[in-house]
Amino acid sequence: MKKAVLVVIILFFVQSLTAQQQQEKQCPCCSESHNSFDFWIGDWTVYDVKGKVIGTNTIEKQYDNCVLQEKWTSSGKSRGTSYNYYDRKDSTWNQIWVDNSGFSLLLKGNYSNGKMILKSDLLKGKNGSYYNQITWTKSADGSVTQVWDILNEENKKTQEAFRGIYKKTVKTSEK
Repeated sequence: MKKAVLVVIILFFVQSLTAQQQQEKQCPCCSESHNSFDFWIGDWTVYDVKGKVIGTNTIEKQYDNCVLQEKWTSSGKSRGTSYNYYDRKDSTWNQIWVDNSGFSLLLKGNYSNGKMILKSDLLKGKNGSYYNQITWTKSADGSVTQVWDILNEENKKTQEAFRGIYKKTVKTSEK
């Protein structure tokens, strides 16, 4: 009797493992971790803290759920794109940003306590070394606040480089 129970348990475990492997083959980027930045997906109008429109941003999931692509257009001349992806090897989110000024930025981090926090490696600047840290926070009303901070070598904030409040763009057909 004990052998029969053990066989049933082993068969159940093998079947569960096989089902999980099949799901990963069908959609290798559909895990909870891969979906933790989905709150940023959409067409957005971006505002400063005074309510002035500072740009638009479109975030789309691509390549079988494995990449989030950002397409930023400021109210001025700035335009850029980022590719965001979850790396299973080290369990981190990564962003590669490039804009029309030639500026690029590499960030790495994780989703925790309702926030996506990505940070650069320590960079050398004219006034010393610093980190870039960008935090995205989803609000109860569905908006997302993005804050880009400059941190010193001790990880203390020295400057806020950007603060944008993302609100879903209402399409003409939705009015």
